[in-house]
Amino acid sequence: MASRNPFTPTFGMVPPFLAGRDRILAEMSRAFEDGLGNPNLSTILIGPRGTGKTALLSCIADEAQEKGWLAVNTVAAEGMLEDIIQQAGKAAARLTNPSPERKISAVSIGQLLSLEWVFERTVEGIWRSRMEALLDQIEAHESGLLITVDEVRVEVEELIQLVSTYQLLIRDHHQVALVMAGLPVDATDLIDDKRVTFLRRARQQYLGRIEDRAIRQAMGATVRSAGKTIEAPALDEAVDASGGFAYLMQLVGYFMWMESGDEPAITLEHARYGIKAAQDDFRRGVIEATYREMSAGDKTFACAMLPDEHGSRLADIAQRMGKTASYASTYKRRLLKMGVIGERAGGTLDFDLPMLKDFLLETGE
Repeated sequence: MASRNPFTPTFGMVPPFLAGRDRILAEMSRAFEDGLGNPNLSTILIGPRGTGKTALLSCIADEAQEKGWLAVNTVAAEGMLEDIIQQAGKAAARLTNPSPERKISAVSIGQLLSLEWVFERTVEGIWRSRMEALLDQIEAHESGLLITVDEVRVEVEELIQLVSTYQLLIRDHHQVALVMAGLPVDATDLIDDKRVTFLRRARQQYLGRIEDRAIRQAMGATVRSAGKTIEAPALDEAVDASGGFAYLMQLVGYFMWMESGDEPAITLEHARYGIKAAQDDFRRGVIEATYREMSAGDKTFACAMLPDEHGSRLADIAQRMGKTASYASTYKRRLLKMGVIGERAGGTLDFDLPMLKDFLLETGE
């Protein structure tokens, strides 16, 4: 009987081997050891779809817990503040009183406050007070609190309130960390918002293309960890097809493993089946979604890059668009922020999103 498929192309699932993020995880690990004052405790992970932001957030939360911190995880949406309070309160209760037989209400915060009060839904104006009460309890046990927020969007008012309050908590020397993740355009809009200028001083970690070496190492280790082997030509093609994208790597791995069935080794034939299935899935889930978000000007700019095989110069793009370089620069900045294109040596531009160039060639726009 075949082993369970070890690849995890599912939203929020942490793969058994995370490719290409060792440096970031090492920096975060050191931050949780250092505590207050380490700049990595305020971090924004920025990357296009498929770069593994959510999985990395989960790994950072695990790292925090290994260092003795508590971690709560949420998404930028209405109700996130209450979600944070509830998660943090329960975590603080377990920290203070790990015995499941005893009641949470037995945990007191000072003489007048209790976790019963913290858990009650109260007016938004005292959210900061409730967080301070929890942090006092957590810090009394020499721990800290990590808050992770996925899918940041500037239009979520509760996210703005969280960031504003977080700045005050830091100023009051609380042991708290905030790590957020979002698409380039959404993260940039948040960072540029005048209500939370503090974020401009946060660490910004851009999750771009993962090196083939790291993809190869993670993919091979994942296969071996589940009791199979993979032929060298199959691994070569799987790595190349992954395009340096974490999600696409998981998709390729998942489908080629599934195709191999009960056989002990993944062959080139299995890999090619997996690549085709993965590319179809990636196109529907990532490429088409990104394309829908592009404006008409974005698409015109991207299509003007198609004739170039080894990177495009802005002047050539502008000429093909029939516009000035200044006009074209507007769309260059937009596509850079979206993670669709990237800058290369010599100031040229190329596609950063795997398969998008082929998709544009097929659409004929």
